[in-house]
Amino acid sequence: MLKITESLTSRQNPKIKNLIRLHKHNERLEQGVFLIEGIKEIEKAVISGYTFKSVYFAPTIIRLEKLEELLGENIPEHIYEVSEEIYGKIAYREMSGGVIVLALPKLHELNLLTSSLNENPLFLVIEGVEKPGNIGAIFRTADAAGIDGIMLCDSKTDLYNPNIVRASLGCVFTKPTAITTSRKAIEWLKKMKIRILCTYLQQAIPYTSIDFTQPSAIVMGTEATGISDVWLDASDANIVIPMKGEADSMNVSTSAAVIIFEACRQREAL
Repeated sequence: MLKITESLTSRQNPKIKNLIRLHKHNERLEQGVFLIEGIKEIEKAVISGYTFKSVYFAPTIIRLEKLEELLGENIPEHIYEVSEEIYGKIAYREMSGGVIVLALPKLHELNLLTSSLNENPLFLVIEGVEKPGNIGAIFRTADAAGIDGIMLCDSKTDLYNPNIVRASLGCVFTKPTAITTSRKAIEWLKKMKIRILCTYLQQAIPYTSIDFTQPSAIVMGTEATGISDVWLDASDANIVIPMKGEADSMNVSTSAAVIIFEACRQREAL
């Protein structure tokens, strides 16, 4: 049975105040920790080997036995019981299961992708996308498709933004991820002999005509500005999703899903 460290009943408690501060990017960066809330999200963090520093739970929402089952062997040093009212103050969203975990981020260096590289990798590169909801949705797609890893290049938000965690349903924890610059990512991909396939409107080939069965990296940019020139200069081929309506682009997470699953379809036929 889990041992309760302390029962927290006041919003003025320093621990409670700090959890609320951690909703902000600068606080997460300065303290080197982040929050996970939601049963599915915590389950994936446990499976992926994240280290938990402490747990805050509302026993009127989730029973202690269920919490123990959720955490498995990933038991933090401190477990705090909070009232349902206090939980409502510290939670980032409603209906998140009654438990919040304070966790340590992992390292996200390019060399970690090297260590898990297989013979025919498929990577996704996301350059400059700043909407957390889109990034989270892309991670969820990447997990479903089983691609080998993701590179976040010149990112405008941090990987552990609560909206990314929520939109990904915790899949942000399951995919090997490198956080780097576009130039370093290109250098690494060239070194590893992985083709760079850029989503771009000009001089582009329909995505269904591209051979994805070779080692490949699909590069996606923002809807407003697309990918930068540094990627276009390094591109082995530009790909496009043909449009039949008036719009000339789709949401980046939708586009990523279309292209990723075409790549997986081709690879399954090998």
